[in-house]
Amino acid sequence: MKKLAFIFPGQGSQKVGMGQSFIEENSNSQQLFDQADDLLGFSLSKVIQEGPEERLTQTSFAQPALLLISTLIYRELLEAGIKPTIVAGHSLGEYSALVASGVLSLEEALPLVYKRGKLMEEAYPQGAGGMAAVLGLDQERISDELATINDLVEMANINCPGQIVISGTKTGLEAATPLLKAAGAKRVLPLNVSGPFHSQLMKPAAEKFQGLLETVQFAEAEMPVYSNVTATKTTDPLELKELLIKQLYSPVRFHEIIENLLNDDLDAIVEVGHGKVLTGLVKKVSRRAKVFSVQDQSSVQDFINWYKEDE
Repeated sequence: MKKLAFIFPGQGSQKVGMGQSFIEENSNSQQLFDQADDLLGFSLSKVIQEGPEERLTQTSFAQPALLLISTLIYRELLEAGIKPTIVAGHSLGEYSALVASGVLSLEEALPLVYKRGKLMEEAYPQGAGGMAAVLGLDQERISDELATINDLVEMANINCPGQIVISGTKTGLEAATPLLKAAGAKRVLPLNVSGPFHSQLMKPAAEKFQGLLETVQFAEAEMPVYSNVTATKTTDPLELKELLIKQLYSPVRFHEIIENLLNDDLDAIVEVGHGKVLTGLVKKVSRRAKVFSVQDQSSVQDFINWYKEDE
């Protein structure tokens, strides 16, 4: 049996029409969409299938949508007899990892991430904060430059060499941009997000989210889960719950997670969900890594064929 890591994408990977190939070929997929609509009390499936894109991009819709699609694809792989050895997710993707590992059921997780998205949107005034991708500058230099700025701006996503996302107030980001370019950044690109996620400005959301988490029972993970906050793996439900609260205002240490996965003696790393964002990050850390992106029926079948070719 091959040893696999399943990694699950976060916000930014969503696209109108994602998951359509599964619905067309598998009646269980449509049932899962219907179940999600019943759980949330509105038609998430319609937002996914018809958009508009601006609505699907909203944090409170994008998060449950991505969780649903990742879970749908994960179940396709389970039906083929394929289970991971270890799981991880990027930001919101950590919830998909928790569902895959049995820590949370989809019935618990979908309403939770919908409410999480709402809290994140409400935590800081619209337009007063944001995020930007810094390309071509190392973590230490970015940290040094941000330390000279009076307004709040922090590293939010440490994705891979040369790709780090910063988050903070609008004035903080405006001050950081010329400094980082002068320090050698190739580009500083504002991101189309509704708030300064993974920064201290999300602490009000984290405080309210803690109350929500207290009502949800976490089970022990069936396989280790990498935490965004620590970049280490655990199966402990109480630790995973506590780390989810911190995740809202802490940097996503995905570069470290990738490096740890590459040291886990795996046969492949598999991105389970729409898009190829995480596949690209893994390849930037190691060109030799065996990576699959499974996001539609065709790519799922290609992966299954590879998995079973030596049996």
